[in-house]
Amino acid sequence: MSSITPRRVLSQEQQTEITRIIVKVGQMLAQFGAESRIIEQTTVRLGMALGLESVEMAISSSAIVLTSLYQGSCVTTTRRVREHGINMQVVCEIQRICIMAEKELIGAREVRQRLDGIVPFHYHPWLVVPMVGLSCGAFSLLFGGDWPIFLVTCLSSAVAMRVRQLIARHHHSPLINFAATGFIATLLSSSANFFNWGAQPYLAMAASVLLLVPGFPLINAVSDMVKGYFNMGLARWGTATLLTISAAIGIILAMSVTGVWGWKV
Repeated sequence: MSSITPRRVLSQEQQTEITRIIVKVGQMLAQFGAESRIIEQTTVRLGMALGLESVEMAISSSAIVLTSLYQGSCVTTTRRVREHGINMQVVCEIQRICIMAEKELIGAREVRQRLDGIVPFHYHPWLVVPMVGLSCGAFSLLFGGDWPIFLVTCLSSAVAMRVRQLIARHHHSPLINFAATGFIATLLSSSANFFNWGAQPYLAMAASVLLLVPGFPLINAVSDMVKGYFNMGLARWGTATLLTISAAIGIILAMSVTGVWGWKV
């Protein structure tokens, strides 16, 4: 990384504390879904803003290794990265803290306090459920469905989303979560075929599982690989692929139960 003249004289203890702060920044960014370039740039910028001469780091899907350098002294530390779900509010708040440190509005102590004070924002579960139902229903209309198909899709995807929330609350594997959610959504939406609701009842089965599309991990995977972070990109691509396969398994199981096979979108 680039080097600058340090703004202040740091003791060994201060360098160690700053190293702990910036590795926590990288850890939080990775855990909440930031792309690798943002993780590296934000961490390095904050380290330089707090007085370090240089910051080197290596990012993987499960850990971050970071080394700070100051007047020939090196401090290296490692942090485990555990998935906490995508939350751009946390990412934006960390970047805001970095900008304030660069402008010398806050120091290392204030940065630590603000990081400790970050609470991930989550929409209320009962707000998410109807919104997901309406969005999947809107897709069924875009596919050419009519209002009965819209209603079936809304109900199926909303119930499936609630099942997904309940499974996630108990910290089960995301692979099991996606499979169960795909099963429930397909099972409920296939009722349109049984009762012959709407002109194209099969559209409900296709639209009700769109809540399982891992769009953000796929976008981050491509972005990471394009920007040279191949290890992270491949890891995220593999995760998205496994989630897609799990959802497909749940869909196929539901089709085998109902005997309704195939989409015609």
